[in-house]
Amino acid sequence: MKTNRNIPIVLAVIILTLSVLACSVGTAAEPTPTVLPPTSTSTPEPVSTPTNTPRPTWTPKPTATPNVAATQQYDEFSTLLKTYEENGYVSTTEGDIYSIDPFKEEWAQIGWYQWWPFNDNISDFVFKAHFNWSTASDTPDESGCGFVFGIQENGDHYSVFLDKSRILFMMKRGTYAYMVGKTRGPGRTNFGNPAEADFVLSVKGQSAFVSVDGEVTEYTLSADQTSAGDYGLTLLSGTNSGYGTRCEMNDILMWTAK
Repeated sequence: MKTNRNIPIVLAVIILTLSVLACSVGTAAEPTPTVLPPTSTSTPEPVSTPTNTPRPTWTPKPTATPNVAATQQYDEFSTLLKTYEENGYVSTTEGDIYSIDPFKEEWAQIGWYQWWPFNDNISDFVFKAHFNWSTASDTPDESGCGFVFGIQENGDHYSVFLDKSRILFMMKRGTYAYMVGKTRGPGRTNFGNPAEADFVLSVKGQSAFVSVDGEVTEYTLSADQTSAGDYGLTLLSGTNSGYGTRCEMNDILMWTAK
């Protein structure tokens, strides 16, 4: 997919070691680029947000003659929802399950991410996908596949990325974006290049739970920034070399609460 514009963002570090970055966001029907905060330096660095591209499509759950593999996938997802309800990650299992078409994109602009949004306002939800990603550099900056949610008309949003060494969870508000600190759980990963993992993001009000290959990390979202809004699939680039960072998402399922 081609994007139509890039919007730079400037990053800084603020009190309580929160990483800050200024950014702009594209319209809800197109991808937008944004920059990632550094992990070991307070030096400002550029950031990006996605640009314009056809949005991925959703496919409702089949009803008449579902294929066996798809039926099994939905059954497994329903079982996951029940487990999440027992663990307090969702408040109910009542809702709608959708599949989303496979996603494959690449992006070569170090420290920037872009997303391909859906104009579908959601609040409590569970997003599940199998991620495959790689970079053209042997020593890339943080990079990987991810998910953006709570996108507001003014561009505020939350974003979560699966990097080779950690989960990156950010909140963009106004002209700044902040790292969201974890409440409990590891928050760390250990992948090579290329990498793949099962990724699940569950949001219930202002609580978020990120599962990487079954290991869950909990995050507490800001009390004064809603998690409800549009959402999108996203990609963070870790290098300017070659194809940059490539992200593939398959077996994508989405549950939204009634």
